[in-house]
Amino acid sequence: MRLNGKLAIVTAAASGMGRAGVERFVREGARVAAIDISREALDDLIAHFGADRVSTIVADLSTPEGAKGSIDEAVAVLGGADILWAHAGMPGPASVENLDLAAYDKAIALNVTSAALGAGQVAPHMRARGGGSIIFTASISGLVGSMMSPIYSAAKWGVVGLTKSLALAFAADNIRVNVVCPGLADTPMKAGFTGRSGDPAEAAANEAKIVGAVPMGRLVRPGEVADAALWLASDEASFVTGVALPVDGGFTAR
Repeated sequence: MRLNGKLAIVTAAASGMGRAGVERFVREGARVAAIDISREALDDLIAHFGADRVSTIVADLSTPEGAKGSIDEAVAVLGGADILWAHAGMPGPASVENLDLAAYDKAIALNVTSAALGAGQVAPHMRARGGGSIIFTASISGLVGSMMSPIYSAAKWGVVGLTKSLALAFAADNIRVNVVCPGLADTPMKAGFTGRSGDPAEAAANEAKIVGAVPMGRLVRPGEVADAALWLASDEASFVTGVALPVDGGFTAR
């Protein structure tokens, strides 16, 4: 088992890619602290994976108190930390025209600030255990511009920059820092990108346009992103740090 005996924290853990990550981390031998805003969804995690392998923490990661406090609680529950997959994020406003600053601030807080705070809280605990793996979730929109989601794109470029900077800062501590960059995924958040107007026809057209630009001709599956995170978390990636790994069917290969 690739994560046998490891202590892992996953944020936004109760659905989509995060839930797939919990499943893979548990399957590969880790004990997991799962952080999410939904108590009901976290209870479903316990029902599926068991309280002996998964501990759950309810937190709003868009607030500094939630972002920092949930990591502290997770470390206390696990007795340390070897892995953090800071996966939380949201689409944010679709345009900079008549920009809703409250929505903008929340998107930056959840996508960027929570990642920085989480890394800052967990790093001393990883250092005490001789190292660790921090994984962020960005997006292909953190590698190329997104016409439909400029605020999300700006935030995810920030996450990619944070990754590369922290990889340098933490390398001497044997703490590796990497980021997965998925294409559009078939998850509950998909409609937040393709169907902001609420028009199903528009959502379908936007999805078809995105899929048409993917050389492999489909959306990414949550488990495929979780598999990438699993590899980055494992000792198989022991000399990999500062990498922004696209999981996008070739979208960014052009």
